[in-house]
Amino acid sequence: MSRRTLLTFLAIVVIAVAPLILLRNSDTEFGGADGQAADEVSRIDPDHEPWFSPIWSPPGGETESLLFALQAALGAGVIGYVFGAIRTKHRLTMTGSSTAAGPDGAERVTPSTTG
Repeated sequence: MSRRTLLTFLAIVVIAVAPLILLRNSDTEFGGADGQAADEVSRIDPDHEPWFSPIWSPPGGETESLLFALQAALGAGVIGYVFGAIRTKHRLTMTGSSTAAGPDGAERVTPSTTG
């Protein structure tokens, strides 16, 4: 493992573990932004009426967590795919390679014959 990879891994571990260590004795309850916003609006304007109500409310906190995790996983997958596609396109243009369709219709990378 290279030194750069090791330092990156250690930085990720520190970023992930530091909040857990710093807040371990805290009696803080983590609330969502929606709840904080509703509290603030109620404080500023006690007569405020919401414009609409949710179409569907999840049956419990576990379902909300599951949907949030699913959303995060899908977003990470899309971002990873886009970065991979951009990197592959960049590598192909830098090496002078071109793509050609194989017998099954899939694209194959073929080396450039100019030289």
